Amino acid sequence: MRLPYSWLREVVAVGASGWDVTPGELEQTLLRIGHEVEEVIPLGPVDGPVTVGRVADIEELTGYKKPIRACAVDIGDRQYREIICGATNFAVGDLVVVALPGATLPGGFTISARKAYGRNSDGMICSAAELNLGADHSGILVLPPGAAEPGADGAGVLGLDDVVFHLAITPDRGYCMSVRGLARELACAYDLDFVDPASNSRVPPLPIEGPAWPLTVQPETGVRRFALRPVIGIDPAAVSPWWLQRRLLLCGIRATCPAVDVTNYVMLELGHPMHAHDRNRISGTLGVRFARSGETAVTLDGIERKLDTADVLIVDDAATAAIGGVMGAASTEVRADSTDVLLEAAIWDPAAVSRTQRRLHLPSEAARRYERTVDPAISVAALDRCARLLADIAGGEVSPTLTDWRGDPPCDDWSPPPIRMGVDVPDRIAGVAYPQGTTARRLAQIGAVVTHDGDTLTVTPPSWRPDLRQPADLVEEVLRA
Repeated sequence: MRLPYSWLREVVAVGASGWDVTPGELEQTLLRIGHEVEEVIPLGPVDGPVTVGRVADIEELTGYKKPIRACAVDIGDRQYREIICGATNFAVGDLVVVALPGATLPGGFTISARKAYGRNSDGMICSAAELNLGADHSGILVLPPGAAEPGADGAGVLGLDDVVFHLAITPDRGYCMSVRGLARELACAYDLDFVDPASNSRVPPLPIEGPAWPLTVQPETGVRRFALRPVIGIDPAAVSPWWLQRRLLLCGIRATCPAVDVTNYVMLELGHPMHAHDRNRISGTLGVRFARSGETAVTLDGIERKLDTADVLIVDDAATAAIGGVMGAASTEVRADSTDVLLEAAIWDPAAVSRTQRRLHLPSEAARRYERTVDPAISVAALDRCARLLADIAGGEVSPTLTDWRGDPPCDDWSPPPIRMGVDVPDRIAGVAYPQGTTARRLAQIGAVVTHDGDTLTVTPPSWRPDLRQPADLVEEVLRA
C-alpha cells in the first residue's frame, strides 16, 4: 500500500496541533510498531525550470510510424514554446507540466533544446512517471482546470517536496490499509490525542427520510451490512480537483471521473471500499444473492465472467450489477453521461471475496481490504463522506434517503466480544513495572472500551479490530505502544 507522508501527517495533526516529524523519523516509528516499510519514495527531485503550461495549438505531424505532435505551449505571459510530443491524451486548452531546457528530472535526465522529427523542440511535456509521481507512462500528466495558471512553478503545484511510503500490511491488520488506521497507529506511538476522521465530529450524519432503494439480501451470503445513498443531478462534465487527483496518483490509483474518484479517495482515507452505480441504469429491486449455475456477468473491464455458485452478486431485475467486493458490472456502470449516482457501501464476507477474486484473477484495492476485514461500524459514515465530496465536486444534491441493511435481526453493536485480563499481565510478560493506569490508557488509545473490576480489566475491542480475541493480543498492543 502506498500513502503520502503529507496526508498521514495532516490527519495525525488534527488531534495534535503543531505535531510534525521528518519522513525519516516516521519511517523508524512505523518499523518500531511493527509495520514493514518496503520503500520510501521521495518525489522528484527536479532542478531548474519546470513550469505549468497551457497547450495553445497542436499540429499532427504525418509520415512517421507513430503519432507525433508539434505543440505550441503557453508557459506564462503568452510566451510560447514549440515542443514535440508523442503522447495523444491531451488537447488544446489543457494544462500540462513542462520541463524547459536546463531542467534536470529524476534520474539525472537533463532537458535541452533539440531537433526532433524535423522541428525544434524547446523542452518536454512531462508524464507522471517522469516526475516520479507514479508509474503511469501511458500519457502525459494533464492537470485539471483551475489547478494553476501558465507560468506557475511546476514543483510547487505538484508538491514535489513530499514522500510516499510503500507499506506491506499484514493480513491481520486490515484496519491499517487506510490513512485513518495508520494515523491512529502513529498517534498511539507518539502518545497523542487522535481525532477519528470517521467520527461524527468530522463526518456529521446526513438526514434520513426513508429508504434509498428497495433491497433484498440473502443472509447466508455472509453480507453483514449493505448501505445505499443517492446523489442526484451531478454534472457529467465535472473533473476532480488536483488535490484529490494528486492523492490518488501518489497512492497508485488513476483518476477517472468524480463519482469513481471519490469512492477511491474515501477508501484510502477511511479504509472502507465503496462502489458507484448509475442510478438510472438500475432496473427494479437490488438484491444480494449467490450466483446461479451457468450464470455470467460482464465486469467493468468489458470481460464476460463465468460465475460459480459460491460467488456473491449484487443483482437487479435485469442483470448483475456487481460481483460483491470484487468488481462492478457493466450494466450499472457510471458513464460519461451519468447524472444520478447510487453510492453503495457494503461489508462482504472476507473468505467469499478472497475465493472469488482468486478464481477470477481479479485482484483489486477493494478486494485486498475486504480480505483483511473492513470496519462495519463506519459504512454509513463513509457513504455520507463520499456523497458530500461528490456533491461538492460535481454538483447535484445528496438525497436524504438511506438504505441501511444491518442483518436479520439488525445489528446495533459491531464490537468484537469483550476480553477479560489481569491489569498486571503486560507488566509480568514485559518484566517492566508500568506506571499505574498505563495498560488501560494504551488500550483506550487503540479505540477499546476499558472497564475495571478490581485487578481485572474488561476490554471491548473496537469494531475495526476483530483480530483482538484473547489477553495475549491485548498484551501485544500495550507492548507495541
